[in-house]
Amino acid sequence: MAAVRHYLQFRDFSRREYAHLFARTRWIKDQFKRYRRYWPLEDRTLAMIFEKQSTRTRLSFEAGMHQLGGAAIFLSTRDSQLGRGEPVEDSAQVISRMCDLVMIRTFEQDVIERFARHSRVPVINGLTNAYHPCQVLADLYTFIEHRGPIRGRTVAWIGDSNNVCNTWLQAAEVLGFKVNVSTPPGYEDGLEKDVRNYEFFADPKRAVKGAHVVTTDVWTSMGFEAENQKRKKHFAGWQVDAKMMRAARKDALFMHCLPAHRGEEVSAAVIDGKQSVVWDEAENRLHAQKALMEFLLLGKVKP
Repeated sequence: MAAVRHYLQFRDFSRREYAHLFARTRWIKDQFKRYRRYWPLEDRTLAMIFEKQSTRTRLSFEAGMHQLGGAAIFLSTRDSQLGRGEPVEDSAQVISRMCDLVMIRTFEQDVIERFARHSRVPVINGLTNAYHPCQVLADLYTFIEHRGPIRGRTVAWIGDSNNVCNTWLQAAEVLGFKVNVSTPPGYEDGLEKDVRNYEFFADPKRAVKGAHVVTTDVWTSMGFEAENQKRKKHFAGWQVDAKMMRAARKDALFMHCLPAHRGEEVSAAVIDGKQSVVWDEAENRLHAQKALMEFLLLGKVKP
């Protein structure tokens, strides 16, 4: 019996497997746009466990599983035994006997790692404080859709060294591109330590110079709300505005995982401008995750 594959961080898959996923994303999205039914996961069930709030993650996984012919069940730690102290390991044993796939959105990476070790079915990281692989999977597909292969290109990350930033760093190592990172002083401590293919810049304008993608995230991630006012002050020089975008390549794309705060990490002129692909990026969560679920349950499917 083959070992169960999980998707807990970006480096869990190889470059060749990502090439397959991107090809499948393109094909699955094309079927969706042509209103062609594709139900490879008929009678399969996805359990979605949420400790953190969500809009895009819940909607994209729930709609995606439905579009693949399966069913999705929402579980919150507020109204399940997980929220009453049941060990993660016990929950994994039970839940994985009643469904075919599990997606978890939680705080600590250790929780999802422990769950996966005791799960009989594939487990997907829907977001932790450490990584957000499904977001970057969609971001990369969006770049490929607009500009072609990302190998050898440069991505500029401006802002907090958070879970999305660290996933970009892992992706650069797996897929062979470079990330320029710029965070305010004191906020670089969260950067992934055991990756290459990135360069740190104290000046964000230097980080975006010649970049093919400029991307950012909110200055205050979930769990850091108490630091909001302090962060606004420290991050004031790290807003992605029109001047900063002009320092990147003329054909550079702007990305943001959303939700966005116009006037903070990004100006309205940029996120609503011609270089922004944030709405394609948001939609592609749906299609990339459908390809991911297909791969985890069925392996490499050919059109």
